[in-house]
Amino acid sequence: MVKKRGIQRIRTALLFMTMLAVLAGCSSGNTAKESDSASASGKDKVTKIIVGTGTQFPNVCFIDENGKLTGYDVELIREIDKRLPEYEFEFSTMEFKNLLLSLETKKIDLIAHQMEVNEERQAKFLFNDEAYNIFPNKIVVSEKNQDVKSIEDLKGKKLIVGATSNAAVLAEKWNAANGNAIDIVYSGAGEDTNTQIKTGRVDATISTQFAIDYQNKVVDAQLKTVGDALSNSKVYFILNKDEEELKTKIDDALKSIKEDGTLSKLSTEWLGADYTVEE
Repeated sequence: MVKKRGIQRIRTALLFMTMLAVLAGCSSGNTAKESDSASASGKDKVTKIIVGTGTQFPNVCFIDENGKLTGYDVELIREIDKRLPEYEFEFSTMEFKNLLLSLETKKIDLIAHQMEVNEERQAKFLFNDEAYNIFPNKIVVSEKNQDVKSIEDLKGKKLIVGATSNAAVLAEKWNAANGNAIDIVYSGAGEDTNTQIKTGRVDATISTQFAIDYQNKVVDAQLKTVGDALSNSKVYFILNKDEEELKTKIDDALKSIKEDGTLSKLSTEWLGADYTVEE
């Protein structure tokens, strides 16, 4: 009799444990559904945006002495990131010449690299509406050069520009209108350009005063700008044609960054003056 009671107690205990397991399973299942439902609702959904930029553009997008990617365009993207919680902006660095192809093949979603508008880019890509800087392109020569005072003085001389850059477009348009009088040389990295000008292999390049100030300070480039600005183009971010929603969100963020003075502060901090654009 005692033995039967013991067996009965064991059976009761096992039944109780089985019921607990079933209840736990039901509870776990309900929690998973609630989590799936919350995820499906999109309340906490964050879309990752890959931003293509460079590391060779002084003050704009470069690696500082601590190995950190920084500069005007980089810090502006980080400010936009703060103001658009529905997006997460992540940088992908590469050579400038690879940016447009990476955007076209959708390896990146956005370019932040002081991009100016030209017809070829407009045909393929989408520019945001709110300009965030003005880009004063000027002729740049060695500090020792006393012969070149404007682009006219480069006839018969060598001008080095980055492939696919707007500086290249400016040089090519001028050349086409002036009998291809300038020997245009294409290159990429800034230090290579500095060396070629310093050693006299080429005579000039096209850049901005703020970039030259930085190069003179950091790598003793011994350069100067001469003549009037070849262009004072507004600069924008570039996206793919199907990114209208992202473009609108970025424009809204930029407007608020302009209105509260943050854009002017960033420009002064990184470029040495307020190059921001008032629409």
